[in-house]
Amino acid sequence: MKTIDVRKPQPFDAHDLSVCQPVFDIIVKEAGVDKASEEAGRIAAILVELYRQGVRDPEHLRIMVEGARGLFDRQLSANAVA
Repeated sequence: MKTIDVRKPQPFDAHDLSVCQPVFDIIVKEAGVDKASEEAGRIAAILVELYRQGVRDPEHLRIMVEGARGLFDRQLSANAVA
């Protein structure tokens, strides 16, 4: 028989925010996204969800969020085309 895990997620606390906020700041700055925009909200939602799923390394978070939103380093993109 299958079981379903129905536990509530743990609260997002100050420590979690201290890990995610710098990643969010880097992503929106490098992508040129306004922090008050809908796109920034989507970035934040993906970031928090990945963090809650266990991705804790800031660099891994950044890469995964950028990949999910199609925000890639322009320098890398330019080198791939050349």
